[in-house]
Amino acid sequence: MSDLPKIVYFGSDAICLPGLRYLVEQGSQLCTLAAVVTQPDRRQGRGKKLQQNPVAAYASEQGIQLLQPDKPDAALAEWLRAESVALAFVMAYGHFLPKSVREAPTHGMLNFHGSLLPAYRGASPVETAIALGEQETGVCLMQIVKEMDAGDVADRESVRIESTDTSPIVRAKVGEAVVPLLQRDLAAALSGQLDFVPQDVSQTTFCRKISKEDGALDFNQSAAALDARLRAFTPWPGGYFDHRETRVKVGRCTVSASSSRAQPGTVVAVGDCVEVATAEGVVSLHELQRPGGRMLPAPDFLRGYPIEEGEVLASVASAPLLV
Repeated sequence: MSDLPKIVYFGSDAICLPGLRYLVEQGSQLCTLAAVVTQPDRRQGRGKKLQQNPVAAYASEQGIQLLQPDKPDAALAEWLRAESVALAFVMAYGHFLPKSVREAPTHGMLNFHGSLLPAYRGASPVETAIALGEQETGVCLMQIVKEMDAGDVADRESVRIESTDTSPIVRAKVGEAVVPLLQRDLAAALSGQLDFVPQDVSQTTFCRKISKEDGALDFNQSAAALDARLRAFTPWPGGYFDHRETRVKVGRCTVSASSSRAQPGTVVAVGDCVEVATAEGVVSLHELQRPGGRMLPAPDFLRGYPIEEGEVLASVASAPLLV
């Protein structure tokens, strides 16, 4: 039986995997991963078969004890105490953690939050940072308290958001940024000796959960804002506009070098792409999809579904992403 302190990892999303792998491999010199706590298996796909999330699948492959309660409750808190767990790490777990669970490990629970706090507390920090045109985001190692993402911060690691980055790319960067945090802070965290700094609450912003309706294109925004939103909402909810009675999905887009004084939503050119006037600049739509069809390059799409120069595409006002 190892005398190393026991830890438990709470997480459900692929963004957790770089940090979890580090704890299993290099971290094993400092601690023992006693279990992974994650969401229950869900029915997915056309066959509605039960499937594990990425964290559960990794834990199963590694032979790590896997706990999948419907909700973290008193029974889980009792298990953590009975196992003498020293510390728990949390990232993208998907459940509120009650006080009994938070206080069960000897040195409590620490969260990896995917933003540079106090900016972008809440449910969609990565997507919202991209959509609002940020050039930098990151991950913070922080205490978990009752109020969402309000705990004191021990350390942070920044990542660059490039002008072509989509949400999966930035999420992968944020997940990888957990590793240097663990390299710097794991030993101190295990002994309860991390130093924490309170957040500057005057700089706090909150981001809400993204909805399917956020994919609607609002050509009354700038071309740069539309490009940022489409990259943020790849692969879900994506982007779309209504053309006559057809909902057309949009794949890749760019900000065009062209300019136009036409009414926002006006199709100003059709060819290798569909160019649409916005409130500021022109956005080029390179990939389009009809209901039931495949996402196609614009020329292939237009051969089967014409969109004419001069048409005005409907806009749907975008709801604020910060609340």
